[in-house]
Amino acid sequence: MYAVLVTGGKQYRVMKGETLRVELLDAEAGKEITFDNVLMLGDGDGIKVGDALKGATVTATIKAHGRADKIRIVKFRRRKHHRKQMGHRQHYTEIEITGIAGGDKK
Repeated sequence: MYAVLVTGGKQYRVMKGETLRVELLDAEAGKEITFDNVLMLGDGDGIKVGDALKGATVTATIKAHGRADKIRIVKFRRRKHHRKQMGHRQHYTEIEITGIAGGDKK
């Protein structure tokens, strides 16, 4: 069984036991969190979307918080004596999916 959930403005296709990095969540490592913004549930014989998902949740355990590798941004204009460098490291939360609970059966 898999689910498509929304967190941090992004959509993720997840399965039980999967580990992934999402935008920083405000919770401590080791805590269990619940995502109730589920867009789709799917299994071997079909999918559920829309009203069939009322009450569907995805539970996960927070493994760690961290920062991604540095991304270097360079702005350069030729023949103008202009060169600008910046860097960015995005914060993330690493989670492990522990369960997917389906919505109402119709």
